[in-house]
Amino acid sequence: MTASDPHNSPQAALQRALGTLGPLDEKTIEARTDAYFGRTRHIVEHFGDSRVTYAVFIRRPVIAACGLVVQWLKNVAKAQGFALECREMYAEGEWVGAGEPLLYLTGSFIRLAPLETLVLQRIGSTCVAAHNAYQMAMALPTIPFLAMDARHCAGFEMQEQMAYAAGVGSRAAQKEGARGFIGNANDATAGFFGLDAGLGTMPHALIGYAGSTLRAAEMYDEVYPNDPLTVLVDYFGQEITDALAVCRRFPERAAKGHLSVRLDTHGGRFLEGLDPQTSYGVLERHTPGTIRRYRSDQELRDLVGTGVSAAAIWRMREALDHAGFHHVKIVVSSGFNVAKCSTMRDAHAPIDVIGSGSFIPDRWSETYATADIVAYDGQPRVKLGREFLLQKVRDSHETSKDIS
Repeated sequence: MTASDPHNSPQAALQRALGTLGPLDEKTIEARTDAYFGRTRHIVEHFGDSRVTYAVFIRRPVIAACGLVVQWLKNVAKAQGFALECREMYAEGEWVGAGEPLLYLTGSFIRLAPLETLVLQRIGSTCVAAHNAYQMAMALPTIPFLAMDARHCAGFEMQEQMAYAAGVGSRAAQKEGARGFIGNANDATAGFFGLDAGLGTMPHALIGYAGSTLRAAEMYDEVYPNDPLTVLVDYFGQEITDALAVCRRFPERAAKGHLSVRLDTHGGRFLEGLDPQTSYGVLERHTPGTIRRYRSDQELRDLVGTGVSAAAIWRMREALDHAGFHHVKIVVSSGFNVAKCSTMRDAHAPIDVIGSGSFIPDRWSETYATADIVAYDGQPRVKLGREFLLQKVRDSHETSKDIS
């Protein structure tokens, strides 16, 4: 991408990604919505339409990430030929308190009733994931992240929502000086990060195919000689040995900072050469006192336990530096959620890049959004207990815009 070409700008890439959102046709939408919304539409068609206003909100604090659903609504309104007014109460990436309305949607009851289920699918989990991505980025503000959420998603629509959320949360964190998520692992949603293609080099499967970590690195280098090389080093349980072998095979890449080793050691074992006692020793050498500040069993595991612990990362850095490979980078993955990122910050772990899909909400009940009609033909009316939505709608008119 070049800054001089507006068609290749990050914003243009984002708009290309948003422009393809669906579904758009009435038949598919009605098949996917809750049946009582379809029945409501037919009843209203029989007795006469009403101009209604919906308030959309979620019961926990989030980062506003409404662009995906707003663009989808815009696409639907254009495809079906109806007018729709959308009032966004918060700018994209802005913090939203629990229960605060995110959107007010005004239009034909006949047209809007079938959309409610699909609107809620696209907004709740997206805003929660954006909040998580923001927190992860702020916990380790100097470290870039790579979004690796797709493999954990239940189909492409969820993948689309999670990638979009990571982009929104990152841009919010970047405004505060953090690096955030600089890209993702697949082409289809790369536009949400201002890219044309996904990032990444090799999976474990390639190393199994090659028969050795070193041979997999050689194969990759032969096919992609001009690209930076990131090598997974945990396949054979010889993270240190295999990392050093690759560095010695590619000394020029190592010296130029074009070589990275990726730690993805699973939670069933320690990094090569470590055990509980040696893990404590590693942290004492590099970050004295950190181990004395842990507050939970999970924090202790993230510091000195199995898998990709702070001790494991420090041990890899120690081995690389001792062998003279000071410019080889360390990429880490495996369960880097908000809590683990905070623990790594406390341990000053020498991480260069984090690959993570752990901004995906882990408590799905917290992602449930709600939509209530708050006005019928201009007359305020809402179910008992939701009167607070009425005051917000009165105060929101200056932010309204027609998105049809």
